[in-house]
Amino acid sequence: RADVYRTPDTIVRPALLWIHGGALIMGNRQGLDQVQADKYLSAGYTIIAVDYRLAPQAKLPQIIEDLEDAYRWVRTVGPKLFRIDPNRIAVVGPSAGGYLALIAGFVLAPPPKAVVSFYGYGDITGAWYSRPDPFHNRQPSVSKEEAYRAVGTRVIAEDPGMNRWPFYLYTRQQGRWPMELVGHDPDREPREFDRFCPLRNVTKDYPPTLLLHGDNDTDVPFEQSVLMANELERHGIQHELISMPGRGHGFDRAMGDPVI
Repeated sequence: RADVYRTPDTIVRPALLWIHGGALIMGNRQGLDQVQADKYLSAGYTIIAVDYRLAPQAKLPQIIEDLEDAYRWVRTVGPKLFRIDPNRIAVVGPSAGGYLALIAGFVLAPPPKAVVSFYGYGDITGAWYSRPDPFHNRQPSVSKEEAYRAVGTRVIAEDPGMNRWPFYLYTRQQGRWPMELVGHDPDREPREFDRFCPLRNVTKDYPPTLLLHGDNDTDVPFEQSVLMANELERHGIQHELISMPGRGHGFDRAMGDPVI
C-alpha cells in the first residue's frame, strides 16, 4: 500500500518516494513524521510513502523486489494519478529505509534523481550487525523462541506497532541480522552479500546522495555513513554528509526537523 501527500493544486511536482525504517522487520508507511512531511510539501514535493513485506518471513530479495515495484508504480501511475514528474523522483528513508534508499541508488532503473539516507548503512556484513552487539545486550536477553513468537509465521507488509521488536532485539543480541535477512552466513559466504551492500555497488552512475547521521548513534554506527561518503567521493559522485553532533538514532524525530 501507499499513502500520497501533495498540495491541492494541479502543478506537476517532483516526488519523494519515502521508505520507512524498522530494521526491515517492523514499521509501516505511517511512520512518516508529520513535521517532516509538512516541510517536504512546503518545499514543493509530493510524497509517496510505501510499505514492503517484512522480515523474517520476507528475505532481502523480496523486500528489494517490493522497492522496485513501488518505484515502477510511482513512475507509471504517478503522472496521471497524483501529477508527479516521473523523471524527478528522489528516494528518502530513515535507518532501514535509508539502507533501502541507498540500495535504490544502484538497483532502480532508471536511477532516481537523488538519494537521501537518514542514518542508513552501506555494509550489512560488518561486526556491528554480524556480531553480538554490546549496546543491545544491555537489555534483557531475548530467546529464539520468544523472538519467533513475536513475528509469527504470516507474511505481512504492515506492522501496526512495535510488536515485532523482540525479534529485532534477538538478532542484535546474537549478531544474526544478516543471517536472518539473507539466509547466508556472512563469514562463510561473504560474496552472497555483494548485491545487498550499497558500499560494494557504487559506480560513476550512482545518483547524487545526501547522508545525515548523528555521531552518537547507538543503533547504526555513524561510521556507516562515513564509509559510504568515502566511497561516493572515490567515484566522484556528488554527495554531502551532514553530521549531527551528539545526536543519536532517530535524531530527526526528536528534533521534529529533517534539517534539509
